[in-house]
Amino acid sequence: EIWDLVVRLVVAMGLGAALGLDRELKNRAAGVRTHMLVALGAAMTTIVGEKLYEAVIASNPDATADPLRVIEGVIAAIGFIGTGAILQGRRDVSGLTTAANIWICGAVGMAAGAGYHMLAGIGVACALVILTLLAFVQRRLGADRPAEDPAPGS
Repeated sequence: EIWDLVVRLVVAMGLGAALGLDRELKNRAAGVRTHMLVALGAAMTTIVGEKLYEAVIASNPDATADPLRVIEGVIAAIGFIGTGAILQGRRDVSGLTTAANIWICGAVGMAAGAGYHMLAGIGVACALVILTLLAFVQRRLGADRPAEDPAPGS
């Protein structure tokens, strides 16, 4: 069982790093380490929720435990972290892509923590397509708005 836990956590951290790398390469405040920590924390919380649910049911089969409450708590906590990444100016808002990336990272961590490695990997692949390919297409089409968050100080 220890190796299953290690795999779940390493998958979460690795996929979190993949999402954070995009932000790191674009010189954003929330980079590889932040994303890895968010994914790791989400995975650990998901595993704890799963294990507590199993323990409650094992000790009392008639108990009514709800493991979805763990997921609700993780999503709320990640929302607070993402909110900190958003900056509002007089005429613009920046950090939305980073905040969304952090939110996706939390979901990836929960999926990896629950043992759904394929789902987590597909989610990261989709997010990376959005972050890289669509940003490239947006720039090539000459979109009025920047494809990514403006760099700090710009």
